Amino acid sequence: MAMRLTGMYSGLDTDSIIQELVAARRTKVDDKTKEQKKLKIKQDTWSELNKKLKSLQSKVSGMHLSEAYTKRTTKVSNSSIASVITGDGAVNGVQTLKVNKLAKIGYLTGGKVTKSGGNANALSTLKDLGMADGDGKISLETNGKTVDINISEKTTISDVLSQLKSAGLNASFDENQQRLFISSKDYGSNSDFKITAGDAVGQEALKKLGLETTSLSAEDFAKLPAEEREKYATKVDGQDAEIVLNGATFTSKNNVFDINGLTITALTESSETVTLTTEMDTDGIYDMIKGFLKQYNEVMNEMDKLYNASSAKGYEPLTNDEKMSMSDSEIEEWEKKIKDSILRKDENLSSVSSSLREIMNGGIEVGGKTMYLFDFGIDTLGYFDAEENERNMYHIDGDADDAETSGKADKLRGMIASDPDTVINFFSQLSQKLYGKMFDMSKSVTGYRSYGNFYDDKKMQSDYDDYTSKIKDMEEKLTAYEDKWYAKFSKMETAMAKMQSSQNALAGLLGG
Repeated sequence: MAMRLTGMYSGLDTDSIIQELVAARRTKVDDKTKEQKKLKIKQDTWSELNKKLKSLQSKVSGMHLSEAYTKRTTKVSNSSIASVITGDGAVNGVQTLKVNKLAKIGYLTGGKVTKSGGNANALSTLKDLGMADGDGKISLETNGKTVDINISEKTTISDVLSQLKSAGLNASFDENQQRLFISSKDYGSNSDFKITAGDAVGQEALKKLGLETTSLSAEDFAKLPAEEREKYATKVDGQDAEIVLNGATFTSKNNVFDINGLTITALTESSETVTLTTEMDTDGIYDMIKGFLKQYNEVMNEMDKLYNASSAKGYEPLTNDEKMSMSDSEIEEWEKKIKDSILRKDENLSSVSSSLREIMNGGIEVGGKTMYLFDFGIDTLGYFDAEENERNMYHIDGDADDAETSGKADKLRGMIASDPDTVINFFSQLSQKLYGKMFDMSKSVTGYRSYGNFYDDKKMQSDYDDYTSKIKDMEEKLTAYEDKWYAKFSKMETAMAKMQSSQNALAGLLGG
């Protein structure tokens, strides 16, 4: 870089002069930089739109598969008794169901234990609870096994709980209630348990622990004094759930039954016989078509908005110097104007939009007859009835969410219910054609497009990189040009300085 001197001897504002000289070339650099910025805006706008197009393509890809239309649903005449999930193997029809039993967990609530001098805790021994000296055992039957629990007067409540847990049960002692609580870990009769005395000492231990059950009938037990009833444990036996489906009896340990494509969950024991009605999921098919059209409309409306955008002639990306003289809101509005119009009349955008419309407007042969979307009560509003950028938007007659067509007869839902094969055939073909067209439009093109993109992302990136190289080269040339002029003025100032020095010396010699 040349040495830069001010106009000390010439009196000239060399900085201003040189900046004027390079201004024209600086404008060319700025113009090229603005072109690159516009390209970046275009890249970003296409990238955002491309995501929505790919999402639509993904939506369409599942619609041409038969599985999308063969879903069934099952209604229960009394949903408080049972719930049903309909699987792939379910068949249409009406079945009868009665829930005889619900699955239960074996549960034992111990009677109150007593300890002389205060409340018991987990470390209290059987002797603390009043048991005499001696060794014995308690037998525990659970999960098809019998386990002996050895006891003595030194055995603590905690020891008993540990052995019950080791045998596969839940067991705890509630100090507030002074009771043991024991339960099986799973529903069903196979997981139930039974606790009995192995000998006389064991029988005594059960009494002291509050684990003794009574053989009295419920009626006789209720006649006992309250303090006597508190001594005994109460037991709820574990049991399997039992239902009767179409006259056949089925059991399950957990209230859930998988039968012929249906997953039935028993909820309430009842003498009532309910009906299970399995049929094609018309709501599901309708919602799938509606969801597809909603997504298609959103993409199409956006493409129309971008293509039909107002001209932004005269709006170019701002340089840093230009931004200095504008407020933040002015800058934001300026940049939005450029972004909104960046794909105005874009040929690639027009091609994508036209291709999608062509498929949607086309006919599909179903049963020897050519059918169109309007045959299913699906159509656009028409050029003069729709907003400018919503003229390619489809509406479903009778759609409660659409103010434009909600008052019309719901033809689509009616056809799904009365002639599902025609609906399925039409929309599976339509989606297959649409997916195929979108696949073709997003194929990889060497040097221009990456696979899965609907715009020339590779070409745009290549052009962007070229701008970067050109701008760098122009900046370097501009700097060299500027340095050249500084060097020239520097030489001039140096020459003038020498001349001034000679004049001063001459004046000295002449006595000036």
